[in-house]
This record gives sequence, C-alpha cells and structure tokens, in this order.
Amino acid sequence: MGPEAFARLIPPESEHTMNQQSIASNLTPSERLDAAEEQMLQELDVRIAKSPLFVMGEMDPSRPGHESNLVGSSNPRAYALQSDDPRLQKMPEKPTLLDFFKYRFGPNHHLLQSAKHALNAGHDEETVLACLLHDIAVIGFIRSDHGWWGAQLIEPYVSEKVAWAIRAHQVLRFYPDPSVGYEYPEMYIRLFGEDFEPEEYIQDEYKRIKDHKWYMTGRLITINDIYSFDPDAKVEWEEFEDIVGRNFKQPEEGLGFDGSPSAHMWRTLIWPTRYL
Repeated sequence: MGPEAFARLIPPESEHTMNQQSIASNLTPSERLDAAEEQMLQELDVRIAKSPLFVMGEMDPSRPGHESNLVGSSNPRAYALQSDDPRLQKMPEKPTLLDFFKYRFGPNHHLLQSAKHALNAGHDEETVLACLLHDIAVIGFIRSDHGWWGAQLIEPYVSEKVAWAIRAHQVLRFYPDPSVGYEYPEMYIRLFGEDFEPEEYIQDEYKRIKDHKWYMTGRLITINDIYSFDPDAKVEWEEFEDIVGRNFKQPEEGLGFDGSPSAHMWRTLIWPTRYL
C-alpha cells in the first residue's frame, strides 16, 4: 500500500486528520504500511489479538507499556476475535495439507524445486516428501529452529524417518560432507559472516545424529536444498500429489481436528489471531 492509499484511509476534513497526515508524511514506507494496517484493523467489527511472538523484536513485551497486544476497533461493541480472521482466506471445514499451502503458507517455490531435484535424482518417495516439507515451518509457522517446529507439525502424519530427517536438516546444513559433495553454503557466509559458529546445542545435536541410521536422508535434504533457489524454475504441486497421497496420512477430520499431538499447531495456523 503506497502513501496515496494510506491517505485515503483518513477523512480529510478534521484537524486531527491534518495532524495525522503531517505525521504520515514523516514516516518511512514501512511505517506507513504499519500505520495503514493499524487503521484498517480499527475499522473492523472485531478486536484482533497479536500474540507476543508475532511482535517480539519489533517491541520488547517484557518492558512496561506492552501489557496488551489487543488492537482496538472503532466499533464500541466489537468483541475480541475468536473465529476466522476477516483479513485471511477462509479455510475449508476439513483442511488438507494442500489447503494450507494454498490458503496459509507463503511462497513455496523453493520447496517444490527441492522436491523436484530429489525426484529427478531418483531418490525414494520418503526423501522426496522430506524435501517437499523440510521448510514448512519457515513458510508457514516459525522460522527460528524451523527444523524442530516443522518436524513436530507433521510428525503424526509421516513416517518416523521423514520427521527425523526434517528435524536433522536444521543441524546438518551447517556441516559439510565431502563424501557426498556437500560443502558449507556460500550463502551462509554472506548471511552470518565468516566467523560464525553454530550454537552449542546445534553442535551437540550434530554429534548425536552424524552416525544415525537415517543420516543420509537428512543429508539429502541439505543437498537438494541448497540448489533450489532458481526464480525461473517451473514446478507444480500436482507433480507430487501421488507421493503426498501415499506418504502423508491426511486425517479424515481435517488437519487440526483429529486430536493428534500437533493438531493444535494446525489450528493455530487456521486461526492465528484468535484471542484465546
């Protein structure tokens, strides 16, 4: 949303409006977007909650003045949201994995390319599925420790090996393995610096998993991961429908409503801004 769209959100006739426009003119584009979103939220008929994790880093919830993340509404009778967020696409009643890719997750080209590399290399279906889902937490849930979050999210629906490999790739990506041609990614040097060393818990986990019977499945994720950022590659979800159908146990009740140990995580993705 640009400055013109932001200005249209504010009625032009009041002194308050002029002050708001003066403030807006001094904001950065990012701050204008935030302000515009805040204005739109206030015009909804519900009060939207933002979990501390959503805003942690942008603000410090441990400091005074941040006791509530409930966004107000101009409607004095508005209730706190306990259902679908009107800003998001509505999920089907019994959502499937593909529904989450369509209606909740961010761009997934990287995952599709990674799975395609594994498929073209002739790897087994579990490895292809692991590549397809290895960054599911990054595109739809939590980036930090995404291997652990992603594995926990899908663990009830895939084989133990697939979940283990997705968890393990979080660690293995930091460690080269010349025997299979995996080098430490140049991209990580650009991102983290030449002197970066993984945290101690990552180092400890590597020692535990480097000789595991499923090590190579986790390693294959890293091999197919690092070469999967081609913006011009065209890969469609339909290429993996049969593999997903055979290797992902879609619950009849829909993801989030089957009582599995991770059902609450899928419900959080369906209703990320519910008050409770």
